[in-house]
Amino acid sequence: VSLAENLKGPDSKLTVSFLSFFIYSPNVCAVQKLLGTNRKYYTNCKQWYQRKVCGKSTVISYECCPGYEKVPGEKGCPAALPLANIYDTLGIVGASTTQLYSLSSNLKPEIEAPGSFTIFAPNNEAWAALPAEMLDSLVSNVNIELLNALRYHMVNRRVLTDDLKHGISLPSMYQNIDLQIHHYPNGIVTVNCARLLKADHHATNGVVHLIDKVIATTTNSIQQIVETDENLETLRAAVAASGLNTLLENDGQFTLLAPTNEAFEKIPSETLNRILGDPEALKDLLNHHILKSAMCAEAIIAGLSMETLEGTMLEVGCIGDELTLNGRSIIAEKDILATNGVVHFVNELLIPDSAKTLFELGKESDVSTSIDLFRQADLSSHLTGNERVTLLAPINTVFKDGTPPMNQNTKSLLLDHILKEQLSSKYLYHGQTLETLGGKELRVFVYRNNLCIENVCIAAHDRRGRFGTLFTVDKMLTPPVGTVMDVLKADQRFSTLVAAIQSAGLMETLNRPGTFTVFAPTNEAFQAMPQGELNKLMGNAKELATILKYHIGDEILVSGAIGALVRLKSLQGDKIEVSAKNNVVNVNKEPVAETDIMATNGVIYAVNAVLQPPAFRPQERGDEPADPALEIFKQASALSKVKQNFT
Repeated sequence: VSLAENLKGPDSKLTVSFLSFFIYSPNVCAVQKLLGTNRKYYTNCKQWYQRKVCGKSTVISYECCPGYEKVPGEKGCPAALPLANIYDTLGIVGASTTQLYSLSSNLKPEIEAPGSFTIFAPNNEAWAALPAEMLDSLVSNVNIELLNALRYHMVNRRVLTDDLKHGISLPSMYQNIDLQIHHYPNGIVTVNCARLLKADHHATNGVVHLIDKVIATTTNSIQQIVETDENLETLRAAVAASGLNTLLENDGQFTLLAPTNEAFEKIPSETLNRILGDPEALKDLLNHHILKSAMCAEAIIAGLSMETLEGTMLEVGCIGDELTLNGRSIIAEKDILATNGVVHFVNELLIPDSAKTLFELGKESDVSTSIDLFRQADLSSHLTGNERVTLLAPINTVFKDGTPPMNQNTKSLLLDHILKEQLSSKYLYHGQTLETLGGKELRVFVYRNNLCIENVCIAAHDRRGRFGTLFTVDKMLTPPVGTVMDVLKADQRFSTLVAAIQSAGLMETLNRPGTFTVFAPTNEAFQAMPQGELNKLMGNAKELATILKYHIGDEILVSGAIGALVRLKSLQGDKIEVSAKNNVVNVNKEPVAETDIMATNGVIYAVNAVLQPPAFRPQERGDEPADPALEIFKQASALSKVKQNFT
């Protein structure tokens, strides 16, 4: 053991003198004891658990490594002990009960004699933890039952921890029945799910590994366990209906998180009957309870993600002595070993997204308010049936100030939040059009920092259900209802702008197909200008067109795509600076009054100021003589700002 490396961990609080004493002390091993329990972890370089195991603190102590002892007046454990046979070594390593039972069962002569054996020896606490009736059964028939039990803990050759590879089987010395070995990445080694406490104690005739449990023979497959346990009757029927029997009978190393009858009873009958009657949903449900590798409880010392046969990840962890799944203590019984893996009983059903309806996905998430709106609008059938759709569900925070009144307009708008196909966001592309159940066509915009559909941007990972996919979005959708000109004409705030566009000859441009972002000055912006100067400007079509073109970007930029700063090229040629901070969008440092007014050929932002191209700004014109028409517009814009400050 590299004790110096172990003691360099960030959580070590040892003083410098204490640290140096052990670094230079030979053959000293670190032991982490879990507070409040008898559990100990004899650490090595792979096993340094940051002073915690399953969320509980540990105390670190030090003792002589196997095969060494202290010498008075010397540092550490410098003296090597002479090797003894396996029988005598059992007493040395803390397995005196195993030693006693070896004597009473007449195993002693065999493990004292020359040979090459490995024994996985239960410590004294392991024997004491056996149920009384089981222990009585063993000790009342020492020459058969106890002897056979001990020989099942033995292998007829020397096997060190380096030989204990993950997933291998070793034939025991009892009828060659296999022992299941698992060697986990965190350094923990188990045999039939019993943890190796102290490993590699050499003896003259083999090696002794101290373990924390008395292990029992394993002859049943996972499928046979399911078939014979009365607590798994519903699971048994589900496995038969899904055709997974063969998988659970075959060779392999799986972990079955077996839902008990109680777990199935907790599910609403409508949901359970739907899943049981749908072969694909049922298969996904069961595969979600099967981990791809065997995981014994003793190997879990902290949280880790494990992949299921369904392809999703489960968070497996522990709190004290309890195992957890996705943070919940729902494992009722653990470490039921099978020939092809291990079974843990769970008292709650783990339903994967792929077996859920859109309604079920949404009501248990941060879009529950949206789901309730769809229910109020009598649209639940689209979220619970077998229709292939994608739901654009605004996140709950969108409704912090209240939900919209439920009328026909709201119902129509909600219908446009349901897309006709079951989509995946990773396959969406810029410029793609999507059809809603309301008959609208929505555009997809792909930006550097966001993926948006019209004015809404996707705010979380997709959740793909049985027939539908849930897209969590950052606001309510506003589908386009006409061209930019149609939208401006229909909004009385922009009547002056509409007149200006007509005077400048830009109506055709803003009516044709395109991808425009229009920063539209409101009537208020124009009204702030002196009437005479406004009249002069409106009478100069060429200069007016130049000014208005500076208000039009040549691509669609919705607010969700605006970061710290975006420079958008205008039709006039100069760039417009658009930024967002604290949920306020600014254009050329002017706050935007309203964002994301969607049109079929662009998006409109309402602004209460008239924007000036760079050439119109005094600081950028130098000493150039001012063009009279542009000077009038510059002064009018400045007056507009002054008047706004006094209102």
